[in-house]
Amino acid sequence: MKFTQPTAELFIPDGMPADQALARTTHLAVGAHQDDLEFMALHGILECYQKPDLWFTGVTVTDGRGSSRIHEYAGYTDDQMQAARKHEQRKAAFVGEYAAMAQLDFPSAGVKTAGFRPVVEDLRRILESMRPKVIYTHNLADKHDTHIGVVVALIEALRELPPGRHPEKLYGCEVWRNLDWMVDEEKVLLDASPRENLSAALMGIFDSQISGGKRYDLATIGRKRANATYLASHHSDNARMLEYAMDLTPLIRDPKSDPVALVERHLQRFAKDVTERIRRRL
Repeated sequence: MKFTQPTAELFIPDGMPADQALARTTHLAVGAHQDDLEFMALHGILECYQKPDLWFTGVTVTDGRGSSRIHEYAGYTDDQMQAARKHEQRKAAFVGEYAAMAQLDFPSAGVKTAGFRPVVEDLRRILESMRPKVIYTHNLADKHDTHIGVVVALIEALRELPPGRHPEKLYGCEVWRNLDWMVDEEKVLLDASPRENLSAALMGIFDSQISGGKRYDLATIGRKRANATYLASHHSDNARMLEYAMDLTPLIRDPKSDPVALVERHLQRFAKDVTERIRRRL
């Protein structure tokens, strides 16, 4: 498979031929940065781990060159940071036993540009090589512009496929904004409780970010535990760690549907829930 960027790569942890590795994919996650997949789509990784009939494939869109860096990584050049982050993502794919791991190596500036076709085209090539049942990506209320660029490009790529090639579900997951604000009946609940040791190992692999000044591992585990505990006030917890997701499937079922309108409906229902809860007690 040829990608737009000459430095892009497709890594197959178990050495299977690329076409076979991609074709076996049942769960796909598309994220902006190295580590996004492990922080937002643990549910998919755990669903597939050591299952002969379920396989997780990851796609990271950007090159990692603009990452923050202090302490042990303070002296790293952009090229060194890029190499370190790509190496960490390969290690995560090996530990998590992914079917395949694609790193597309686009600069963030391009991904954030409206109408940037190369990302759409690379994602379409990947999607045409597989038939995943579930796809995880960033949610449309995320506050990171690069994340929004990725989810918009993914939706566009999916819309360019024949309807028979669409996944059963497209989920927008939590990274740079959680989804606790969504009304409960509209949250997609993804149980990330199994194999906490594996989850911790996958998150901890990204040393260039963690030792470089951001404890994403602790923050992400804390968020998932809080999701599970604060979901329901009058019931015991049914999970130890929960990922919340926004159901983006309607945006590919109806190619004319507006992503902005979908998010606005969620915000309006949240505002209504808050104001009515207050008014009932006045």
